[in-house]
Amino acid sequence: MYVQVLLRVSVVVACMLVVATAVIVGRHRLRTTVGDLVPRLRAVAPVVVVLASALLFNGVARQTVPDLSWILDWNFTWVIYDFEGGFIVWLQSFEHPVFTAYFSFIYIYGYVFMLIFPVIAYLALSDTRPARELFAAYTLNYVLGLFIYVIVIAYGPRNVMPEVIEPLLYDTYPRYQHLTRQVNRNTNVFPSLHTSLAVTVSLLAYRTRAIYPRWNSLAGFLGLSVAISTMYLGIHWAIDVVAGALLAWIAVWLSARLVGRFSLADAVRRYRTRSSETDAGRPPVDTAGDTTGEEAADRLE
Repeated sequence: MYVQVLLRVSVVVACMLVVATAVIVGRHRLRTTVGDLVPRLRAVAPVVVVLASALLFNGVARQTVPDLSWILDWNFTWVIYDFEGGFIVWLQSFEHPVFTAYFSFIYIYGYVFMLIFPVIAYLALSDTRPARELFAAYTLNYVLGLFIYVIVIAYGPRNVMPEVIEPLLYDTYPRYQHLTRQVNRNTNVFPSLHTSLAVTVSLLAYRTRAIYPRWNSLAGFLGLSVAISTMYLGIHWAIDVVAGALLAWIAVWLSARLVGRFSLADAVRRYRTRSSETDAGRPPVDTAGDTTGEEAADRLE
């Protein structure tokens, strides 16, 4: 069943990506990207390696995070419940089959689409900085989110109040349990990573609104929908969503300051330049003080 659900999600998201790429990215940028793809991939490769390492570590660490969390035993579940009260119960009072179908679709398909499409859109740009900031922000979300999961134990609304909170996603579409249980843990709801990553994409889309105005509007709408879906479906508290949005802002803020100032690609390029000049019998030129246009812009901030 897991393979069937994964295949279904892959096909639907692939169709969404094809349509969005044609409408938002455009044929001209795609043609330019084909000839320039290798240099662009080379430029983003270092931060992609860091992201892949973080995801691999995250996947392994999540198996032991609950044990470490219970050693610390900082259970914030009832603190959140006492502070928030019955907001999720109130939100679910608007339950309707159309809303349930829409937010279920957004929670599964829309969320995956949001994470993948900006990779395509930003690699289609000659300036690789938006892509590097995207990968850096993803990395920060996962690293900081995992750290918070270690120190904070929190159960979601459907686990705390099963008699009044309906697990609408799993009641309506039980097959999705086979997919979500691969990445979700009952004690890992604060903050909402669904929200933090969706808001991260929305914030970065806003920063590139002059290039992709349609994507800015779509990402803002989808980001809001993802945040609401996590609460409407009874998976997260409103406080989890607020914390996820704050985590997204921190990740985007940090990525904007880290990218360009700590560039592994530039370090490798300088090393190769010095090595080639030394081999040719010329004294190496010190490029440490050189600044690219992006780095100069950073220093003016």
